[in-house]
Amino acid sequence: MFNPRLTETLTDFPFARLNTLLSPIAPPAHLSMINMSVGEPQGAMPAFARQIVVDEVDGWNRYPPNQGLPDLNLAICEWLTRRYRLPKGLLDPNVHVHPTAGSKEGVYIISTVATPQAKGGARPIVALPNPFYQAYLGGAVLSGAEPLLVDAPASNGFLPDYESLDEATWKRMSVVYLCSPANPQGAVAGKDYLKKLLRLCRRHDAVLAADECYAEIYTGDAPPGALEAALEIDETGGKDPFRNLTVFHSLSKRSNAAGMRSGFVAGDPKLVAMILRWRTYGGPQIPIAIQKASAALWREETHPVQTREWYRKNFRVAEQILHNRFGYYTPGGGFFLWLDVGDGEEATRKLWGEAHVKVLPGAYACRETNGINTAHRYIRVALVHDEKTTREGLQRLASVL
Repeated sequence: MFNPRLTETLTDFPFARLNTLLSPIAPPAHLSMINMSVGEPQGAMPAFARQIVVDEVDGWNRYPPNQGLPDLNLAICEWLTRRYRLPKGLLDPNVHVHPTAGSKEGVYIISTVATPQAKGGARPIVALPNPFYQAYLGGAVLSGAEPLLVDAPASNGFLPDYESLDEATWKRMSVVYLCSPANPQGAVAGKDYLKKLLRLCRRHDAVLAADECYAEIYTGDAPPGALEAALEIDETGGKDPFRNLTVFHSLSKRSNAAGMRSGFVAGDPKLVAMILRWRTYGGPQIPIAIQKASAALWREETHPVQTREWYRKNFRVAEQILHNRFGYYTPGGGFFLWLDVGDGEEATRKLWGEAHVKVLPGAYACRETNGINTAHRYIRVALVHDEKTTREGLQRLASVL
């Protein structure tokens, strides 16, 4: 009756597992609950975007265009050009970008779009970093591909070593996922890393799916992007600079607009066109009011600066409290702490039962490779609250563990 890929390969989602882990434990009632397990921004979305949604009330009786509003597509191209210093006019709003319901939808779809029935004489492979964002695995499994989890340990800067994969594996490769800044470790892929990986993908006609949804949340320099890396190795004279490449972005983190479910895919026009075809047959269309508000958010550059400062304050608090414990480091990007606590599940239970703080065991964002879950020792802590709540949550964590 059910698709076995869904019932046998995809286990319970990490947060369902977390709820099961904590359900037998009664937290201390005298302490308010602080949820640091979910990467849900708690800052306010800019008021001007909220007002646009309100003002567009008459548009809710119209179907949104499948290809996205022209002004939103233009705003996305303008933002990418500014953010990654691309030549003006290089990006065509009609062919290089397509709005999606958040970056999650895009990274899920790309495996289905780019995975053939067979490759290299066998079942195709989709590679993903381990730990990973769960939508990558869902996309890989339900596309019919064989998921290949490539560990991203501290010894490799928390980035997957895709170069170490053998030729036979690469011949079967259809999609390679990369998250930079990474969820959960916050590692940033440098431009050389991006260029080497894109060259490998092109050599083997695989697609590099670069999830850059945390690209606007950084603690130092702005992370480089795959589009700008692609231009530096372009051998087509600008005729096809983004071949075999898709990048994914979202307003969830940049604008504290997770509930808008607004993002986009950009890159190879052939892949963008196939994602549009996929979504035309069954994907959710973003309401017109949301698209208009999204265009305004991509064009306004003051609020992302304020958002970054929100997180930088939280990391300063974290460094004050945890700097000499749990292998603490301030990540290059994103808003998570990746703490080595020895046993992630046990630490999670202890924090819930004694401090009423909810975190995510690292093992729930990772799968075993060669019989070992490399994230077993870790917990992921989301610094998404205001500075006061963050301080209280981390003080409780430090006192209990």
